[in-house]
Amino acid sequence: MDLGTTIRPRVSTTGIGCKPRLLSSVAPSADPTARLRMKSNCRMSETASRACAHTAINDEEDLMRSNPKKPRVAVLDTGNVTPVAAPGSRRSVFYTGVGAAILAVGLVPSAVGQVPLVAPSVVDSNLAVRKVAFGLDQPTSMAFIGTNDILVLEKATGRVKRVINNVVQGAPALDLAVNSASERGLLGIALHPGFPGRPFVYLYWTESSTGADSANLADVALLGNRVDRFIWNGSTLTLDRNLIRLHAFQADAGQTLRGNHNGGVLKFGPDGKLYIVIGDNGRRGWMQNLPCGPTAVCPGPIVTDDQFGGPMPDNAHLTGVILRLNDDGTTPADNPFFAAGAGIGGEVGANIQKVFAYGIRNSFGMDFDPVSGSLWLEENGDDSFTQLSRVPPGMNSGWVQIRGPLSRIAEYKAIETSPASDPCIGGAYFGLQQIRWPPTNIADTPQDALARLFALPGSFHKDPELSWKFEVAPAGIGFMRTSALGMEYQNNLFMGGARTFLQGGHLFRFKLTADRANIAVDDPRLADRVADNVCKFDITESESLLFGRNFGIVTDLLTGPNGNLFVVSLTNGLIYEIYRR
Repeated sequence: MDLGTTIRPRVSTTGIGCKPRLLSSVAPSADPTARLRMKSNCRMSETASRACAHTAINDEEDLMRSNPKKPRVAVLDTGNVTPVAAPGSRRSVFYTGVGAAILAVGLVPSAVGQVPLVAPSVVDSNLAVRKVAFGLDQPTSMAFIGTNDILVLEKATGRVKRVINNVVQGAPALDLAVNSASERGLLGIALHPGFPGRPFVYLYWTESSTGADSANLADVALLGNRVDRFIWNGSTLTLDRNLIRLHAFQADAGQTLRGNHNGGVLKFGPDGKLYIVIGDNGRRGWMQNLPCGPTAVCPGPIVTDDQFGGPMPDNAHLTGVILRLNDDGTTPADNPFFAAGAGIGGEVGANIQKVFAYGIRNSFGMDFDPVSGSLWLEENGDDSFTQLSRVPPGMNSGWVQIRGPLSRIAEYKAIETSPASDPCIGGAYFGLQQIRWPPTNIADTPQDALARLFALPGSFHKDPELSWKFEVAPAGIGFMRTSALGMEYQNNLFMGGARTFLQGGHLFRFKLTADRANIAVDDPRLADRVADNVCKFDITESESLLFGRNFGIVTDLLTGPNGNLFVVSLTNGLIYEIYRR
């Protein structure tokens, strides 16, 4: 996990038909092949286009990118979609089974211009929606660097775009060589709390191992996910330092290569610390509550590296966690497992010291309550029990042993180990269908489930504040920090969708209880804090939460300098603003 690496820039002209790009070599580390490459655009010759093309790929829960001149379908979570290349084509992708349903409902970025978008709307007639920026290529997240001045990340181009007075500027502030396969790419941005006085901009991205943008699953180093700190000079970003490198793929015997459960959200907390979420990469060991690694019976022979990863969270297996770092990448001494990690020692212990919470499957949304300062996280389920949780330090979210309320462990196991037809998706869901993952690997009772958790000293499990029986595929979340939409919305939490099955890309709104510790509900069916929907992406028992529809895949929500709510839509290639009429 290479902290504080010194990077020495040099110029290279490698790459067919491409302008010179800046390559940066990295001092020897646990990942000696990792290099930071800041690339320029390729010349649009036929040769260069082939050399620098983005090829279409897919994973069971991913963002998919096809030929930029063709409609793109973006999928973030839950489902099993198999890509099949069209004869004679490297880039066209056809989908079978569940994928057919995805194509039927998937929204197309407006920049493509081939399928008209359904205008998003909100349920409150006093509010309206307008476009702030359009023509973006799979935008993932944004940061306001001034009034009407936004930095926006593009997942597959690796570009940090600047939007001034609603106009996307021609020259990017930064252009990185990213691997955008599956859920990888340029994903997360955070400004230093002292910005602009301390002009640091933090990015979470997946580095391509080729020196050019790639959508090939194999074109990435083992520790290909990076969090880097850049310096903003008023027009461009320049590298300051690497803070951390994280695992980027699952590539084990008996499994196809995958790049999903990649996390990517960055947030500074009110404590001035940087919080980073990474999913489990599909690899399961200690931090995914399998103390004996992938073995079905404990104790048993510990397999150091197989399809579920190794049992110990060394650099190659630290996944499924929220990390908490100082602004320079060092580890805060008041982290919940700092002492425990010191006792373990070595690489594993150093990594455990960085952990704020663990047992996390995957997340695309994380934010801090502006009133209490508490961290909130949405967590994607497999086929069951989407979760929305308040995350205290030291929390073990329970994956893979527990999803949803502990009292409903039997329902979780039944859904995930009994594949069934699902009318909402027009096909079957498959549950935890991985090789050598028998039902006995999931506990039958709450007591057994708790006993199976990997318990770091001081860790604890708690039920989520709200969950859905069947997956609804959440994505970006954000608190509304002002009363600009009306006093009734101030300090409410909003959540977008990672799929367009539900309301064309839903926005949910959550009011918190007076003590800010739970979700306040009006629907008596939600008194148990579980929406018992009837199948995947079904809105049953969530009707009272619906705030907006047809926003596409929402990857970020942010309160702007003018107090309004801004929404990033990956599929629509837009930033929307929700305002009061």
